[in-house]
Amino acid sequence: MALHSPVEVTVTGGRTRRRGDELVRAIHDAALAEVAQVGVARLTMEGIARRAATAKTSLYRRWSSPLDLVLDALYHAHPVERPSPGTDRLRDDLIASLRQLLDWAVSPAGAATSAIMNDPQRDPEVVNNLFTRVFDARGGTFTGTVLRHYRDHGRIRPELVTPLVMDIGEAMVSKHLMDKGTVPTEAELADIVDQVILPAVGHGH
Repeated sequence: MALHSPVEVTVTGGRTRRRGDELVRAIHDAALAEVAQVGVARLTMEGIARRAATAKTSLYRRWSSPLDLVLDALYHAHPVERPSPGTDRLRDDLIASLRQLLDWAVSPAGAATSAIMNDPQRDPEVVNNLFTRVFDARGGTFTGTVLRHYRDHGRIRPELVTPLVMDIGEAMVSKHLMDKGTVPTEAELADIVDQVILPAVGHGH
């Protein structure tokens, strides 16, 4: 669990002292870049502090470990899909959620998450913490947020919104990236929605 003490750093030489939100953002950015470069096993507070140009003691005032810090950074960097207020734009909202997934995947947070998930010595507890403290805490999968919204408003039968169905869109995008090595186009995202997700929730043609 992250601690909640104020974070600041003493800076010499007449430079302005960073503190509060500005410093936390710098530390978060450094943590994501560090884990993406060195992986979980070699992640240290020293490395993050050096990259953030701050003191290691500043990090320990707020976070208990480098992994705790990375998970906190990933939580704050994780986007949350906001479905349309009404319930008549299911297709558009699903496409938008997959587009948001792609934007996240190429962001520093996406690169950091990939480093954690693809670690050859991947620790199941680390992955579990990633899901519980980041993905679940921020609403689950991107399309899952949309599907739950429409389910809760009576547009999708509840029994059709299963964990498997909520993962279909993300799985298809991941498969496209791995198989083709390219980012899906807008038309290809629409095909995933039209041919896979919508039929799975009873909205196919």
